[in-house]
Formats: sequence, C-alpha cells, structure tokens
Amino acid sequence: MEIFVWTSIFLIIYPYLIYPLIIAVLGMARPRPVMRAAQLPSMTILIPAYNEADCIAATIQNKLDQGYPADQLQIIVISDGSTDGTDAIVEGFAQRGVHLLRRRGREGKAAALNEAVGLAHGDILVFSDANTLFGPNALQNIAANFADPDVGYLTGSLGFTIGNGNLSGTGVSAYMRYENLVRRIETSVGSIIGVNGGVDAIRRNLYIDTPPHLITDFILPLTVIAANHRVIFDPSVTAFEAPNSELGSEFRMRVRVALRALQGLAYMRRLLNPIHYPLTCFCLISHKVLRYLGFAFMIGAIAGNLVLAMNDNFYRILLALQLAAYSLALLGLLPNIPGWLKKLTVVPGYLLLSNVAFAIATLRFFRGDTMAVWRPRAG
Repeated sequence: MEIFVWTSIFLIIYPYLIYPLIIAVLGMARPRPVMRAAQLPSMTILIPAYNEADCIAATIQNKLDQGYPADQLQIIVISDGSTDGTDAIVEGFAQRGVHLLRRRGREGKAAALNEAVGLAHGDILVFSDANTLFGPNALQNIAANFADPDVGYLTGSLGFTIGNGNLSGTGVSAYMRYENLVRRIETSVGSIIGVNGGVDAIRRNLYIDTPPHLITDFILPLTVIAANHRVIFDPSVTAFEAPNSELGSEFRMRVRVALRALQGLAYMRRLLNPIHYPLTCFCLISHKVLRYLGFAFMIGAIAGNLVLAMNDNFYRILLALQLAAYSLALLGLLPNIPGWLKKLTVVPGYLLLSNVAFAIATLRFFRGDTMAVWRPRAG
C-alpha cells in the first residue's frame, strides 16, 4: 500500500514539476534553436465565428491594423451558421479584402476550417478565434519563424484581459503563464505538446482535414510532428482575449477541451509508439496523458493514505497535509473571498477544477460522447 500511495503522489507531481525539469536538461544538452529571419510570405488568416457580433469587427480591424502587406494578406471569416448579425458586420469589410464564407448548417470549428482552407491562397495559414486580438507585429513575428524549414506549426502567447484591460490574475491566467513556460522549454528540445488555438499558424502544404468531432488545435500540431516538422512556441507572437467570467463556463470549457483532446490522442495514437516516435511519445504521455489521469492518482493517494493512517502517525500527518491542500483548493472556488486569500487559493482551486473536469471528460470519452459545436465562451 505504501508503494501505491507514493506512486500516486509521484504521478500527481510528475507532469507539472518533474517532466519540465527533464525536458529542460535535454534542451541544455541538445538544444534546437529556431532559425528566425525577416520575411513576408503570403498569409491567410482564418477566423471561425458563430454569433460573434459583439466582437468580430474589432477582431477583423485588429488583423488589418497589423501592417502586413495587403497584397500578401488574405482574411477569411467563416460564419458557422451565425444568426445574430455577424455576417452583415463581416460583409462591411468586403471592400478591404475581407472574405465571408457563410456556412448554412452549423458543424463546428474543424468543419469550418476544412472548407475555408480550400479558398486560402496564403503559404502560411494563421488561425485566430473571433474574440482574439493580436499584439503588435504578431504577423511579422509569425512569418520570421517559418524562415526555418523545419518549423511546420507555431503557436503564440495568449494573455487574458478583464474589463479595464489589465491582465487577469485568475487561475486560467496563472495556468496559461505556466503552460507558456513549459512550451518554451519544449521548444528548446524540439516540439511542443499543445498550442494556444486562438493564435497559431501552419504551413499551407501541411494542413490535413480534421474530422469534425476533433479539436484542430490538438490534431493539426500532431500531424505536423508526424510529418517530421517542428511545432514551436514563440512568446513574441502575442494575443489577448477576455477570460470566461463565470466559473461554470470555464468548467464546461475544460471538460470540452479534455474530451476532445482524449479523442485526439486516440485518433493520433501512432505517436504513442515509443519505437517510432520516442521523444514525442514521452512528451505526450508526460504532458497530456498523465495530466488527464491526475484525478485518478489523487483519488488513489487519498484512499491509500486513509488505510495507512489507521496505524501510522506519519501517514496521519501526510493525510492531514493532503486534506489541507484540498481544503485550500475548495476555498479558491468560493466567490468573494479576501484578496490575500485568493492569491493563495487560486492556483490549487483551478487545478482542482481542472481535474474534476478531466474526470468527467474521461467518463464521457469511454462512453463514446462527441462534441463538435458549443456556445462561444459558455463551454
């Protein structure tokens, strides 16, 4: 039982702390820098949208304001059955070269992108969410990375804002800062595992249609890795969007993303072959699989600790520490707690929220559920 408990605790900690340290050491021993150079290849920006009338104009204007040469830039907004006036707003930009692709039946992001790519002229496809604003020179910085012939896919740094424009201090923002740190480390050794879907890009010749029920942000990078190209993170490519304002919306989003990622892992399971893809297999298991199974290790650690605590004072102390950690996490989920306490509880609270979402997603995965469409910013 002791081995079971300590193994469970190790597997909880490993993907968040130990794995990044291992990759960092590998990166120092065998660095793979990205060979960036100024260039201006043709680009197509693809913006899937469903009922985004409140933000689509600002998003389009933001892309036009990037200062990328107009003769090298194409913008396509794919309206996936919008009914709120999104289409009319997009059509107002037609004279500035913005193209509206209207889809009558709503099928989700993957189906929308698959159709839009057929109309794309750019050598580089850039993906933006309908509520994502790119930072200064984002397109030029994206282009510079593709001067390296090994780079097939890129993701940027996504930040979160609140009403007054300040970066949010919520759990999702802290989690994203941590993820970006891990992506920097993974880039130093080869390819990253997981991208920011609101600000990423791929070589047009590497795009492969994604099944509608799967998540393009996960499948496309893996297909690029399978094609022996790199997937990298560049912090100079910045973007911002508003976070979910409601805890329930964030929770539903975490369930959706985890469910579709698990389906993506099953779809791309050939990359889990340690013989053919040793580094990718190691990174996928460490960064994704073990994280999504973290809820099971948490349950195992508590259950095993309860048994051992019956007859051992050391394990009574360990149990008390575990219960204190979960109590702190539960406090983080409560509204209107004091600011000093929120700072202590927001990270464990978000991790607990995520792991409950992972548990539900795993159950739905084995039940065979799929989710191709959802309400924007409501999960």
